[in-house]
Amino acid sequence: MARIAIIDYGVGNLRSVEKAIHAAGGDVVVTSDEKELRAAEKLVLPGVGAFKTCMSELQARGFDKLVLERVGDGTPLLGVCVGMQMLFESSEEFGDTPGLGIMKGKVRRFAGNLQVPHVGWNQIEFTRANPLLNSIGNGSFFYFVHSYYCEAADENDVIGKTEYGGPYASVVSRGTVCGVQFHPEKSQDVGLQLLRNFALNSE
Repeated sequence: MARIAIIDYGVGNLRSVEKAIHAAGGDVVVTSDEKELRAAEKLVLPGVGAFKTCMSELQARGFDKLVLERVGDGTPLLGVCVGMQMLFESSEEFGDTPGLGIMKGKVRRFAGNLQVPHVGWNQIEFTRANPLLNSIGNGSFFYFVHSYYCEAADENDVIGKTEYGGPYASVVSRGTVCGVQFHPEKSQDVGLQLLRNFALNSE
């Protein structure tokens, strides 16, 4: 079974994600130790709060370079919530803040008369098949908490969309890198299935 490391860069409560992956059958550790992060066969990039803060804390530890190196080597990575947003080129939150640039596109704030943040259960409509979505029904509900969304420049990176004032990318995948805007650890059985897919998929 692949060893999964959740990257601890000082942001958010990571134990709930750890417990959910463990419950899904994954071999998982939360760590800020570079050796462990380099030895792990898969990585999870979490994120809670502001994009700028998350990127600053990631960079302060040199983990931005580590993530890019490991992704470049083909290591599977799952970005969760702001962790998914950081996969993109930049965010307009608190000005223009550069992201990791693994995927093309920008993170934007919900506009119009929508209630922000977007909090609660919402559906995912699949745009194409992907192992991350195995055994999950199209239209399944997941739990969201966010004020910003990913505007992907390449539709081929988008494998799931959610409607909130218009459709936006809520699940993305490029090569061995994937991301989800929702919180799988708060999404009950379907969230556990998604984490199981990530943990156990050998592709």
